[in-house]
Amino acid sequence: MTKAYITISTEIGVEREVMARLSTIPEVKEVHEVYGVYDLVVRIETEKLSELKEALGDKIRSLNGVRSTLTMIVV
Repeated sequence: MTKAYITISTEIGVEREVMARLSTIPEVKEVHEVYGVYDLVVRIETEKLSELKEALGDKIRSLNGVRSTLTMIVV
């Protein structure tokens, strides 16, 4: 099992919309809105590291309103 936390910066005012779309992604287990440098913190789980890379690139970073991400893989 591969687990990671992803911090996300969004465009201004679309945090809740991005949260709703993230919640529909099966690999996403938790989504939290936070204050500070980042707007959202996401917990993601996949069976393989390659699946995490795919989910991050194809499903999360491609969402409208996502400006940047920082991924921290749990060891």
